[in-house]
Amino acid sequence: MKYNFGVVKELKEGETRVALTPDVVAMLKNDGLSVAIESNAGLSAGFDDSEYLEKGAVILDNASEVWNNSKIIVKVKEPQKSEYQYLRADLAIFSYLHLNIEEELTNELIKRKTVAIASECVKSSDGHLPLLTPMSEVAGRLAVQMGATYLQSQNGGSGVLLSGVPGVQPGKVIIIGAGVVGFNAAQAAIGMGADVSIFDINPKRLVQIDGIFSTSIKTHYCNPAKIASEVPKADLLITSVLLNSKNSSKIVPVDVVKQMKKGSVIIDVAIDQGGNVESIDRLTTFENPCYEKYGVLHCAIPNIPSAVPKTSSYAYSYAIYPYLKCLGEDGIVQAIKENQDLANGINIFNGEITNESVATALNKEYTQIELLVGFKLK
Repeated sequence: MKYNFGVVKELKEGETRVALTPDVVAMLKNDGLSVAIESNAGLSAGFDDSEYLEKGAVILDNASEVWNNSKIIVKVKEPQKSEYQYLRADLAIFSYLHLNIEEELTNELIKRKTVAIASECVKSSDGHLPLLTPMSEVAGRLAVQMGATYLQSQNGGSGVLLSGVPGVQPGKVIIIGAGVVGFNAAQAAIGMGADVSIFDINPKRLVQIDGIFSTSIKTHYCNPAKIASEVPKADLLITSVLLNSKNSSKIVPVDVVKQMKKGSVIIDVAIDQGGNVESIDRLTTFENPCYEKYGVLHCAIPNIPSAVPKTSSYAYSYAIYPYLKCLGEDGIVQAIKENQDLANGINIFNGEITNESVATALNKEYTQIELLVGFKLK
């Protein structure tokens, strides 16, 4: 008999989060569901094996045991190449997948007929993204904290203090994208006392932002002319717009970056989906977070929430719990039928791509999930 859920160590470089915390393991156990944890899977996030054992998890010595003896593998980040060998037809993967920029992984999942549930695609009828939201909240707040650090002269920055001091004006923070990341970045930057501007293409969202922050923030409709005139004024630029593919047009062109102040900082929070800034041509890490180009520091860390793995792991684990409960109690097909939010997260089922945006981004065929599971979804 296989365990309902398996949790393995995250292998992606720099990833320190764990998909399930001990308290959520206890909740699943109370629901009559079983959880296998690879030994030391939670150590980087501050959770040792004894905590999982106490809450009812089974600790297995190595990753292969967990992969081979679990029905659903719950991860934070997408499977790495060394893990492709474990993919099989009677297995489901539930994690942030971003398959629109992961063609090789997509092909493996299709070939092996592994069910792929993308956490970033789980969506409610009102457009809310319940599993992406908590990580976006963390990333938005952290981006400002990180930017303030990189602006320090010993880190190569311009030496600007975002809060300023009496008699000295504060640093200017420009945020592109007024979604969850942008909102939380604005909240953090305003809390620091920075001069904050936010850009978006949704006028209603700008009205909401203005209503919340009032005179503490400047709102701008996002267009190329505004980007060109305002971004060069930034001490810290944070971009957070989700694009459909890595080949989408960049919001901030290289010519604008060249006009930015020497020692200013760019943090592209959307880099895990292709990024928003044309001058960013490579990923960075927490060990080497920034590189200088045109006199500007570029930060392109794809897993910013890993800087605070305990907070991030709790946030993700709490958010994913109700969906795991549904999957464990009802089985995948019935869970899809009963839970439209979860159905929206199915990217691959029975060797077919069931997410239209992924299929479009990778120039592959798209099949509606309803046609594969044999009924009309609610």
